[in-house]
Amino acid sequence: MSQAGLGSAGRSLSRPLSVRAVLFDLDGTLVDSAPDLTFAANKMLSALGYPPVNCSQVKGWVGDGVGSLVRRALTTILGDVPAESLIEQSYVLFQRYYAESVYQDSTLYPGVHETLQTLKSSGLALACVTNKPSRFTKPMLEKSGLTGFFGAVVSGDDLSLKKPDPAPLEFAAEQLGVPLTACVLVGDSTNDIRAAGAAGIPVLWATYGYAGRDDIEQDATHGAIDTIFQLCECLQVAG
Repeated sequence: MSQAGLGSAGRSLSRPLSVRAVLFDLDGTLVDSAPDLTFAANKMLSALGYPPVNCSQVKGWVGDGVGSLVRRALTTILGDVPAESLIEQSYVLFQRYYAESVYQDSTLYPGVHETLQTLKSSGLALACVTNKPSRFTKPMLEKSGLTGFFGAVVSGDDLSLKKPDPAPLEFAAEQLGVPLTACVLVGDSTNDIRAAGAAGIPVLWATYGYAGRDDIEQDATHGAIDTIFQLCECLQVAG
């Protein structure tokens, strides 16, 4: 890929990164899943007799897995830390409702399909590394038409540890047959940036995702992309 004309892409990058593989976060990076997460959260809350939350709130709860989202929703509604028994009951309800609505109103961010095709055609190995449970990750990738792009998919319950621990990134690189040091992570959350830092690999922050600028340790990123189209300008194929 071209080493010239980075423009506004990859802010803080002096030149494109030379890598052999790209590891992608899912929610807030490839897929705008907040509408369906909000639907499931509100079905859960309604079943418990609580008022609904809005999509903007839910976006702020994405990134740590379903259990954390449920806990944050309850804490917001109750104004206090919920009892563990309520969390467990709510978790079961949320999983039921979300299983019914995965990729119902979710959408790919503009340019995702085209960008993944370009990267794969260029010889880069691709993986999806998410904190989302596998029972939701797989149908989302299938329904969105993304499954075929990835040589590895690591979900939040595939290992005992998830992001921000580097273990999922290490496992993805192993599955791809690529040294971890030859990978870059693309993600929108603090967990992505911290996981990449712990793994010792570069990370590109997807500013269009769910994390606000005040939430991100921007000094820990190697660059930022405002649309996924800009990703191709940030990378080159290693020789």
